[in-house]
Amino acid sequence: MTHSLSASSIFTRQFPSPEGATPMMEQFLTLRADAPIEALLFYRMGDFYELFFDDAVRASEALDIALTKRGEHQGEPIAMCGVPVHNAQIYLSRLIKAGFKVAVGEQIEDPAEAKKRGSKSVVKRAIVRIVTPGTLTEDDLLDARSANRIAALTRLATGERALSWADVSTGEFASAGVDETNMEAELAALNPAEILVLDEDIKTVEMACPLASVTARPKTKFDVGSAERRLKAQFNVQTLEAFGDFTKAQISALGALLDYLELSQAGAPAKLQPPVSHVAGSAMAIDPAARASLEIERTLSGSRKGSLLDAIDLTVTAPGARALAERLARPSLDLDLIHARLDGVQYFMEDAGLREQVRTRLKAAGDPARALSRLALGRGGPRDLKSLASALREGEYLCADFAQMPLAAPPQVIDAALNTLSLINKPQLAGLVQDLEKALDDEPPLLLRDGGFIKPGWHGALDEARGLRDESRRIVAGLQRTYAEASGVSALKVKHNNVLGYFIEVSAKHGDALMGDHRFIHRQTLANAVRFSTPELGELEAKIAQAGERALAMEQEMFEAFRTRIEAEADAIRASAKALADLDVAAAGGAWADRHQAVRPQVDTSLMFEIEGARHPVVEAALTRAGDGPFAPNSCCLDGAGKSHSRMVLVTGPNMAGKSTFLRQNALIAVMAQAGLYVPARAAHIGLVDRLFSRVGAADDLARGRSTFMAEMIETAAILNQAGPRALVILDEIGRGTATFDGLSIAWAAVEHLHDVNQCRALFATHYHELTRLADDLDAAGNVSLRAKEWKGDLVFLHEVGPGPADRSYGVEVAKRAGLPKRAVVRAQDILDRLEADGAPAAALHDLPLFSTVMAQVREPEPSKVELKLKAMDLDALSPRDAQALLYELREMLDNRS
Repeated sequence: MTHSLSASSIFTRQFPSPEGATPMMEQFLTLRADAPIEALLFYRMGDFYELFFDDAVRASEALDIALTKRGEHQGEPIAMCGVPVHNAQIYLSRLIKAGFKVAVGEQIEDPAEAKKRGSKSVVKRAIVRIVTPGTLTEDDLLDARSANRIAALTRLATGERALSWADVSTGEFASAGVDETNMEAELAALNPAEILVLDEDIKTVEMACPLASVTARPKTKFDVGSAERRLKAQFNVQTLEAFGDFTKAQISALGALLDYLELSQAGAPAKLQPPVSHVAGSAMAIDPAARASLEIERTLSGSRKGSLLDAIDLTVTAPGARALAERLARPSLDLDLIHARLDGVQYFMEDAGLREQVRTRLKAAGDPARALSRLALGRGGPRDLKSLASALREGEYLCADFAQMPLAAPPQVIDAALNTLSLINKPQLAGLVQDLEKALDDEPPLLLRDGGFIKPGWHGALDEARGLRDESRRIVAGLQRTYAEASGVSALKVKHNNVLGYFIEVSAKHGDALMGDHRFIHRQTLANAVRFSTPELGELEAKIAQAGERALAMEQEMFEAFRTRIEAEADAIRASAKALADLDVAAAGGAWADRHQAVRPQVDTSLMFEIEGARHPVVEAALTRAGDGPFAPNSCCLDGAGKSHSRMVLVTGPNMAGKSTFLRQNALIAVMAQAGLYVPARAAHIGLVDRLFSRVGAADDLARGRSTFMAEMIETAAILNQAGPRALVILDEIGRGTATFDGLSIAWAAVEHLHDVNQCRALFATHYHELTRLADDLDAAGNVSLRAKEWKGDLVFLHEVGPGPADRSYGVEVAKRAGLPKRAVVRAQDILDRLEADGAPAAALHDLPLFSTVMAQVREPEPSKVELKLKAMDLDALSPRDAQALLYELREMLDNRS
């Protein structure tokens, strides 16, 4: 759990009552009472967001900023800290990453209006937004290449469960039914930034999703009837049937999520697509333990670098990167969809010229989905308008590029994307794009309030207002020359600030000269300067201000007009954004396949799993970067039908020989294939895998009070209880965390259960060589091993997988390579020899001499003649000829050794 405000602590926070407070502090405490108790309140005061009382204490600690005091309330000093408005996003980002929520209290009226009510009137403020980890839309608060989802998990009294999720930054909104067996796998695939749960489920979900911010919501927010009414009102429909077949639990979860999103927008409706119902079992289920051990989207340390996604991601757009991550997170079980995606990858792999042309176009497409969401939520700016226009125009250019191709018709998946991107037969959308291109400046400002984003010539009245504003400024410059000449003070300057407006400034020594001139009105005397004004400057300032304000107001009106037109085309724009992302994934997949000699996998409904010459994509990439030579490919064959090959293979061999790599590479190839990607192998035939289980690597789970062995047993139990014939299971060293015979017994039982009961495809790596005999007793079991050999006293790993069990584990040799002291290595070898002698390891233990006795017999070997010769030589005194002669002599001595 990442949030600093835990469920057990947030409700103990207390704030004083507004009784006896100053008007400003009374307003703050009123807003504070309206905000969620767990959120910090950013209270806008001019150019700063201020925090008071406990909010200030918590924020100052999290942000490492100064905590000060401001006056008193009810006899106690008021803690205070603040952040500048102009870079508040930086501080918001840090708070959100630390797990905080932030309520933003903005000024909602002009301070001048407040003064009309009296000099001590307080500017009206209101909470306009509650920023939470799952409701972000700003680019600088988001990872552009990752989705930012918020989820809601519900459980009805009947026991029915469902999960809903949304990505506010793109408008995604969906739901799926879940149960005890797949709930954690679905949550792990979504990887939400924030999860809404019932009060009683908060601890369970915190354990299942330790990196997410978990927010408890009362049961009333999950009421099915209220949820259905809320959904119908949101999408203005009489029934939800047009969107799909939703269970009561799904409606409950969707409604609870929608309610929370409205709360985060201070009552404004969420801007989401209509909800989509995902059919249970439409994607490969990968439980959290398997996802973590395989490092699909991030490594065990939480980093994207070093993961499968990092190794294969060649997308050139942020939406494409998010789409690729989604496919790897939820590999499909839909054969038609898998084959269509593979068709797209193949198309781009075979035509490098077209591929690079498309990728060049895509680089200019930006992120239209997130730009659209910001505009819809009222958080967008001129650059979002420009980004949308560019993306839609690039889509049209892509259509034109394909139209100029000769006869090579694109596959259906590419053709469908191009049809979506085409502006033909979309007059409103085409007109919008054309108008945006004509109206917007080539480099618009980030913020709407800055203005200057509409090109000259687009709007006559705007040009007139700008002309008056700019002409007035030229008149000011002319007045400066006139005043300088009339006063005889060449250094006279006309300047401007927010207090005095336009004013004349001269040095102190020239001040007296202007004091006697009735044209100049004295305004201010400083240490080194004197300031004056004139009636002409006052009049011009009013004209300039009015013209500038009028110009900005007109630009803002035009912005709103464009925003309204864009909202009307939201569905078409989102479809185009998805089509651009799909093209990016297909082109990137083709580029990766071409670059890494990957092949198209054969994916079907069989129970085969046959990979020829497979390579681990992440390890291979690491070897390439390090210049450590090529990856040694290996083959694997599991026949789920058990007719011609084993569906269960026991993998033996020494540590460090590559067993874990072998297991993982086959699992990752299954993920890639069903994600619709080419795989790193010479050939691949994969029958659909509905569930992927992995227990590779040792780790404890201290958060749940579990030892390494307990965590291993719990994960193994989940596999044995849930794996079916279509599952793929990889297990490594089951039973190692307990006594030898206990561990062997557990591993033995697990192998038999997987073979006889689960009947799944499985790779089972072990050091218990006794298990290899099971291949003779179980019809669909076999043995393979990682090869190693000893050469001149050293152990050499061949990283080759061959049939049959390993002859030994080479554990002592590995320990030697790891740097164990020589005495310990010799002792270990002696014990091993005794234990393996006469086939009676248990009895041999009683006859072992003590360590000290054995070591007394261990002597350092006598130095060889070669060593003695080298030690006796003065190498610095050797001439080149003598050195060469010495080398020949030493080699002859080595050759003559008996």
